[in-house]
Parts: sequence; structure tokens; C-alpha cells
Amino acid sequence: MGVTERRASLGMFEVEDMKKTIVQAGKEAFKNKRVLVRVDFNVPQHEDGSVADDSRIRAALPTINFLREAGASIILMSHLGRPKGDSPKLTLKPVADKLSELLSKDNVKVHFASDCVGPLAEKAVQLVKPGEICVLENLRFHPEEEKNDKKFAEQLAKLGQIYVDDAFGTAHRAHASTEGVTHFLRPALAGMLVDLELKVLSQTLDNPARPFATIIGGAKVSSKIGVLENLMKRVDVLVIGGAMAFTFLKARGIKTGKSLVEDDRLDYCRELDKKAKEKGINLILPVDVVCALEMKAGAKTTIVELNEKSFIPDDLMGLDVGPKTTELVSAALAKCKTILWNGPMGVFEIKEFEKGTYQVIDDLVKVTRSGSKTIVGGGDSVAAIKQKGTPEDALTHLCTGGGASLEFIEGLELPGIACLDEAEPAHSRS
Repeated sequence: MGVTERRASLGMFEVEDMKKTIVQAGKEAFKNKRVLVRVDFNVPQHEDGSVADDSRIRAALPTINFLREAGASIILMSHLGRPKGDSPKLTLKPVADKLSELLSKDNVKVHFASDCVGPLAEKAVQLVKPGEICVLENLRFHPEEEKNDKKFAEQLAKLGQIYVDDAFGTAHRAHASTEGVTHFLRPALAGMLVDLELKVLSQTLDNPARPFATIIGGAKVSSKIGVLENLMKRVDVLVIGGAMAFTFLKARGIKTGKSLVEDDRLDYCRELDKKAKEKGINLILPVDVVCALEMKAGAKTTIVELNEKSFIPDDLMGLDVGPKTTELVSAALAKCKTILWNGPMGVFEIKEFEKGTYQVIDDLVKVTRSGSKTIVGGGDSVAAIKQKGTPEDALTHLCTGGGASLEFIEGLELPGIACLDEAEPAHSRS
């Protein structure tokens, strides 16, 4: 499903642009211009460095094709992994090769620059003709990128005449290529992927079809406090899964064995529990869990019900939600028109503890077919969908930025978005 089709399925057309987009600027603005585009090509790799999953590259194609058809010379910059200095295994050359392969049917020439700043990069971009592309070498080969170094940002800015940010996955980081460059290069516009992500999340939080459910999982309550606080103002149903559920359960007086618990957050969980009751929010916690002596493949498992009389033995730890919990969650989600999911229900990476997370995926696919909107944010949730083999288009939207989507849901300003040009008021557009 393309960006336009997905936006239509989301009912996105009625949502105002938050930042000025390349579409709003119009194709004429890019004709014969060098356009510096921040993309998120931080892709999984095989041992030989080749691309193992090209979904992030494909996600950038609508913006790339728009600019290519507009007659722009396209300069793409991205990071890959966490290199310490110049790491040959983390070169973006295989990514450039994969992009060339994806665009092969249109005979698009894809150049590769062996550096992202300096004489080599400057010479490479000069050779890029309108309609062609140049992929710069890994930004993080230079430590100045993550330090948001002004001189480094200025060097990047020299490579283009217009800046476009299409890397939502890095929008929560004030790095040289996401925030610093905009101090030296204008206009600074949102690409089609960034625009879509902002509109999906904005509509989900501010104007959801109701009932609105959120499923929050993950390891720690402390990492999700801001998210929980913001969601408590908006949701009708709140499902808590993952290891963080055990802190809530212990706060209710249920013994949790060796399960991960944040004792310093028990009072917070009690307060949130109380607030949910006062607001009429259906707060769902596990009523049974899959337990084992340790978290490893092949571990012997047992299902433990959780109530005043039944609890997790001292030598066991909870590693997934049990069947009664999945039935409870499934019944609640079936009634909802908007569902936001962030965080797995258990340790899905291990077969013995994957069922709870996989059932959530099946539930989301089912309600999506029935017309509900399902939005998935967070790298672990997306990883679970891919591990299960569920097609991406079986759900309404998969966010491309885990950290960025979490901070957006929390209500925090994203520096990589805040620095972009403001959208023109709708009444002033032709």
C-alpha cells in the first residue's frame, strides 16, 4: 500500500499539515535543485553487510520518487548502526546498491559518495544530474554527527540547496543531520513519510474513533510514565502487558515471584490504578501468566492464575500472559474502533513465550479487517509482527520510529520536527 492509499485509508486528508511538506511546496520548487534528504536507512544486515530487510528503504521511495519526478538531484544521508570511527562493515554502499535495485525498473542512476562531508562528498554531489540520486557514506563515521557539531552541520548543508527530512525514526534526536543542518539550509521541509507519521499519530491521539484502546508493554514502568500519563487523558481501554505488568500486579498485593518488578514505582502504579477507576477507563492487567524458572528456549513452563489466593511461586518468573488474559484482551479489543499498540506482551523472541504477543497481532489483524484503525509504534512490536510473518498492510499503520513515536505519544517536542518550516495556513493555499 502506497503513502497516498494508506493516507486515504486512515482518513488523513482532513488533518492539517503541521509542517510544510514537499507536496505543499510543489514540484516546481525542486526543479534543477540539489535536495539534501535525511532518510532512515538504518537497516538490518546479513553477515556480509548486505541488506536483510529493505522496508525502511521502501518507506522512503515515495519522497525519493516525488523529488526525482520533479527534476531534483537527490542527495541522501543516513546513519547505519553504531560505528566507532570508520567501520567498513557499516558502510552504506550495500544500501545504495539495494536502492538502485529497487529503482532498476525506472533506470535510475544511484551514485555513492565515500564520505558524507568534505571534498569527496562535494565532488560526488556535483556529478548528480536531475533525476539521479547520490547516497552519502554513513553519517556516524564522524562523531560530530551525534554531537550536533555546528561545523559538521554546515559542511552537510553545503551539499544541498533545499533540506528535506524524511527520517521519522531519528526525529527525536538533535543531531547535525536532523536539527543542526537546518540552521544553515532553508527551506527545511517534511518528506512524505514524516508527514504521514505525524498525521497518523496526531489523529490517533487527538481525534480517535471510539472506543480507543491502547496496549502498552515492555520491561519497565519507569520508561513509560510520560506515555501512560498522556494516554490516561485520552483512552477508553488500557491494556498493560510485558514485564511492566508485574509492578502493577505487585502494587495490587499479588505476589510476583522472580518477575521483574520496580519497587520504587509501586505507589505510582496504585495511583494510576485509582485514576483509571475514577475516569472509567477499563484498565486490563494479566489474570494469568506463563511462568518458568528462567528465561530461555526450551524452558519448562507453567500457567499461573493471579488473584488473592493464587500467585507466582518464589522460584518462578512471569514471561508471557496466559490464555485467560488473551481472551480478556481479545474481547475488549473487538469492541474498539482505534487501537494503538506499543510493546510486546511477553518475551516473544523465545517460542515458549510468544503466544500472548502473537495473539495481540491476530486480534489487530481481525479488527483491521472489520474497519478499525490499528497503529503500531515501537521497534519491538514491529519486530514481533515481522517475526510472526504478518504482512505489514494487514494493519493500518506501522510507525517507522520507535523512540520518536514514543516521545510523540508522550507529548514531547521532537527536535528533528520542530526545526522544520511551518505549514502555510490552509486558507492561504491555492
